[in-house]
This record gives sequence, C-alpha cells and structure tokens, in this order.
Amino acid sequence: MKLILLGAPGAGKGTVAKMLTAIDGSVQISTGDILRGEVQAGSELGRKAEEYMNKGDLVPDSLIMGIMEKRLQQPDCAQGFLLDGFPRTIPQAEALKELLARIDITLDMVVSIEVPRDVILDRLTTRRTCANSACQAIYNVKSSPPQKEGVCDKCGSPVIQRDDETVAAINHRLETYNQKTAPLVGFYEKEGLLKSITGTSSDAVVNTIKSELGM
Repeated sequence: MKLILLGAPGAGKGTVAKMLTAIDGSVQISTGDILRGEVQAGSELGRKAEEYMNKGDLVPDSLIMGIMEKRLQQPDCAQGFLLDGFPRTIPQAEALKELLARIDITLDMVVSIEVPRDVILDRLTTRRTCANSACQAIYNVKSSPPQKEGVCDKCGSPVIQRDDETVAAINHRLETYNQKTAPLVGFYEKEGLLKSITGTSSDAVVNTIKSELGM
C-alpha cells in the first residue's frame, strides 16, 4: 500500500502506521526520521539539513523534497510506504505530487484520521516518554503506564512529560495544525484521493483502511 496519513497531533497516525506496516511489509516514513538518518549518515543532504536544524530554523522544502525523492526510491519502498506527518503544507503537497509523477509512483489513498479535540488533549497530556534519547519508549499514565512509576520498563531511565505535551503547548500545536496542515484535507479531496475516518480506535481505523483497499 502507498498511503499518506493525515491527522492532528495525537490522532494516532504513528500507531496506525505501525499496525499497517505489519500487514504487508510497507515501510513507515516520517520526515523527522529521514532527516535524522541523513544527518547521522553524514550525507551531503544531511549536512545541509543539519545547518538549518542547528540554528533552529525549518529545513527548506527544496531540501526536504530532495531527501524524500532519495528515500522513496530505496528498495524497501517497493513493497509500499506510509507517509506519516508529510506533507505538512499545500506547497509540500504540490511538490510531492510532482515528485511522485516524476518517479512513476501512484498513491493508493490519503487517509485523514479525525479525532475529537478533547480526546487528543487527554491522550497527549497523559503521555510520557523515556528521557533516554536512544530509547524514547512511550507510555500513557492511564492506559499503559510503566511498571514502576516514573521509570522506563525497557532501559530504566526516567519517564518524563515532554515540554510540547502540556495543555498550553498542545493547544498551540493544534492551532498550528489547523492553520497549516488541515487545508491538505481539501487539497486531497479535490485530487480524489481522500478518505476521512472518524474514530478513536486504531483497530477500527486500520480495518476501515483495509476494507477501502480491498484487503
């Protein structure tokens, strides 16, 4: 399958992507992971991206598209891919459309996961993350807490609430999403690729996607 997953922070894109990759061997692709990978590999694209990241600036779309073009043509993408958190803006979506046409890749569908705001706030404010950058295990104080409070099950490091997962920070992230990324729903609706799925259960979302794809 070749999909784009849209949805506000906390909508469950990452969870859904992981469940879908287990079905047919598609790979989950996030721009953050790609950028970090290129930086760690010391590639020319990675070095250029790192210059912007070290200054706290956004990596330009032209550079991100260069990295995305390279990633989508790697052998593991032949089975399929799930774009998680990309594109974020209409210009990125337009550039991605041109890129996919150039490298002869056709998207199956763009899925917009719709989750009520109060559910997102509850999910993110109760999320905790392992402070060890090499681990980054994720917990939820309500649904999946660590066995020992405040301590990661996997590596024993402290489990913390990230600065961007306080109520104020989450509200800001949601406003940013609504301003910049939500318009993508309209863009892909016009392209005839959009499937909006309302649901708080990742299993239900995955089952709907499988049904739409005839799997």
